[in-house]
Amino acid sequence: MKKRFLFVGIAAVLIGVGVYLAVTLSKPSIPYIYQSPENINDGLDVGTLDEVGIDSELIEKAVNDINRGKYREVHSMLVFKDGKLVLEEYFEGHKYQWDAPNHHGELVTWNRSMPHVLQSVTKSITSACIGIAIDKGIIESVHQSIFDYLPEYQHLNTDGKDEITIEHLLTMTSGLEWTEWNASPSSRDNPIIEIWFQEAEQNKHPFTFVLEGSLIDAPGTSFRYYGGNQIVLGGIIENATQMNIDEFSAEYLFGPLEIDSFDWWSRFESGVIDAGGGLKMTPRDMVKIGVTYLNNGVWNGERVISEQWVEKSATSYAGNTGIDVPGTDKRNVGYSYSWWTKTFSDSGKEIDMFYASGWGGQNIFVFPELNTVVVITGGTYTSSTRTFTLLERYIIPALSGS
Repeated sequence: MKKRFLFVGIAAVLIGVGVYLAVTLSKPSIPYIYQSPENINDGLDVGTLDEVGIDSELIEKAVNDINRGKYREVHSMLVFKDGKLVLEEYFEGHKYQWDAPNHHGELVTWNRSMPHVLQSVTKSITSACIGIAIDKGIIESVHQSIFDYLPEYQHLNTDGKDEITIEHLLTMTSGLEWTEWNASPSSRDNPIIEIWFQEAEQNKHPFTFVLEGSLIDAPGTSFRYYGGNQIVLGGIIENATQMNIDEFSAEYLFGPLEIDSFDWWSRFESGVIDAGGGLKMTPRDMVKIGVTYLNNGVWNGERVISEQWVEKSATSYAGNTGIDVPGTDKRNVGYSYSWWTKTFSDSGKEIDMFYASGWGGQNIFVFPELNTVVVITGGTYTSSTRTFTLLERYIIPALSGS
């Protein structure tokens, strides 16, 4: 079995947290001096904070607080507003390593050339691929039964499971028993971990593990967060398009966006790609994903994703509201087509946001009303992330002028 899924002992995690806090508290405080991002001819225009009306003093405070460890382990923060990348900062932090204390591998200073493990931001990319396949007529509709595209798993199409649609997988409303939020992300009691052990120890295919789960609610009626849904969506893309999701995404999503840093690095022993959390990408390329959604599916004048799909991604699915995400400061959020939604209140004004989010502090935030994309990556895996606090205290006021 891949090292990524070795069990991490509680004692090792506690030791790792202690070491992390000791290092964080001892960090020197070096005042931050703003510099405009470099133009590297990657399709992103660059500019300055002043050009787009962002309060540089608030941004400087945010970066100084990140450097002091106030927001746990942040690896990068980038801001794109009004057609320009105006902030690109990288910080010291650990590479992701499953079998290390705190899931912290090598300590590095991150930079623009280093792809980052996206964790569940991957789900939003998988959603984009489903949307593109539908736009191209390869998949007929989100309302089709998932078993229309799973011919080898018809023996698991029992007890009403034929009512599970592609939309239900996208919105985490399949009705299957699985949920990741009742156990630690380091524990075999968590089905997103056990799925790997079941394949290694019982030779159980990942799709079998997901689909043999009991149907405990009518599809479409209850929210249960589980990455197995997107793993199956990856299989649906393969069966519908005759291309693995890495090939499909390269041709129809990453190619048009001039993204060349992507790596579908996490795969099961059977060869199944982890379409729920197995993607790496640089933060600048993450910005391109956000900008495409900010522009209603258009990148540099070319339609990549339909406007309707972006709208579905920005709007909570019926019933998927008022969610508090464990291990984060993200409260009262919604869930759509594998993107999250949130409305902030800033100086009496409501500001809507939708975002892709992953374990440890990976985020692509899209603010349509502010014409802005914010990308943040991090490595806070065993304590609560504080990304929303960072947004509310500094980033949103700096963007909105409040």
